[in-house]
Amino acid sequence: MHTETKELDARIAQRLLSLRRAKGLSLMDLAALSGVSKAMISRVERADSSPTATILGRLAAGLGVTLTELLVAPAPERQRLRRRAAQPLWRDPELGYYRRQVAPPDARGGMEMVEVEMPEGARVSYPNWGGAPYMQRLWMLEGALRIEYGDETFDLETGDSLDFSVERPVSFRVSGARGCRYLLVLAPAAGQGNDAALDR
Repeated sequence: MHTETKELDARIAQRLLSLRRAKGLSLMDLAALSGVSKAMISRVERADSSPTATILGRLAAGLGVTLTELLVAPAPERQRLRRRAAQPLWRDPELGYYRRQVAPPDARGGMEMVEVEMPEGARVSYPNWGGAPYMQRLWMLEGALRIEYGDETFDLETGDSLDFSVERPVSFRVSGARGCRYLLVLAPAAGQGNDAALDR
């Protein structure tokens, strides 16, 4: 395992354990809320396992926190310029799915930006999120993607955009002959506080 992967797994482990304890949840409680087994949660908290995007999404939903909160340490201060090299990058250990935190949640409005790159044939699914609602605007940068949002299906190609929320289960599946890349802009739903700016 590369040093960078070990360091990221250790950071996720620390964040997951800290958030679970802060909410007063046992391993069994979080397993029931997230649908992730107690054994898997324990392995992630010990940094013995590199969690997939789907597992992290379920854990975030179970905790009622953002995926960003599990992956990225809070920024000490707002930065107007964020160089690409300084944007935190996470890779799904099974799918080769990359997630780049282009901009963290804005303290004033909660908006954030995430770039996702998925390889050919990849699929990632998330449950509906039970916390404060938030909106997502997806803009296809390259390739083709099928999004199953509850009982609706959307086929997106380069240049297309889609607005959707998180009150329904959602799946992202690469549908073209090559991988795809897209940008997600995330913001609280109307009338929500800053902590509602979540991502998938």
